[in-house]
Amino acid sequence: MTIRVLVADDQDIVRAGFGALLDTQPDMTVVGSAGDGAEAVRLCRERKPDVVLMDVRMPVVDGIEATRQLAASGDGGPRVLMLTTFDLDEYVYDALRSGASGFLLKDVAAERLFDAVRVVAAGDALLAPAVTRRLIGEFARMRPRPATRPERLEELTAREVEVLRLVAEGLSNGEIAERLVVSDETVKTHVSRVLMKLGLRDRTQAVVTAYESGLVVPRSA
Repeated sequence: MTIRVLVADDQDIVRAGFGALLDTQPDMTVVGSAGDGAEAVRLCRERKPDVVLMDVRMPVVDGIEATRQLAASGDGGPRVLMLTTFDLDEYVYDALRSGASGFLLKDVAAERLFDAVRVVAAGDALLAPAVTRRLIGEFARMRPRPATRPERLEELTAREVEVLRLVAEGLSNGEIAERLVVSDETVKTHVSRVLMKLGLRDRTQAVVTAYESGLVVPRSA
């Protein structure tokens, strides 16, 4: 299957650079490029990409609002990878809350870029880099947590809460299975049920929810 990618960045040279790199891969094709968030949303609706590389800061409509619009469309829209120039970026954190599946630094190595696109195109969240969890933890720590656990978490079983906590700690399905002494398939089922019950797109939103609800407490700096 060919992965359809759209690149959104307000700098021509950045769009051209990412586009040229992606076009070197036999399983990827660039279906469009956008110079602002509004154009990105319009092109996504016209060209139906699987993955969008979205710059955080753009004119007209920024990457956060564009991501929010795409995630809220409810039609199984594209997965979004945010592009940023530095890692501890509160704008990126807000984008992850809005529905992005992960983020990449703009100076990412080519192979890392290709791997990231393939991961999110497959429906997974780009949570492998420790920096993603560090960013979520850092900004969740800075924001007030609710005094009581959100009602929607009450819909989860005790085992699902346990799985959500381990996902938020950065464990893979295999590592969770080993920790709980169950099969990988059982963990996948639990994760799927957690996402469905909480109305989340993927593991990235699950991690944000776990931190913001107070289920997982960020470590102090």
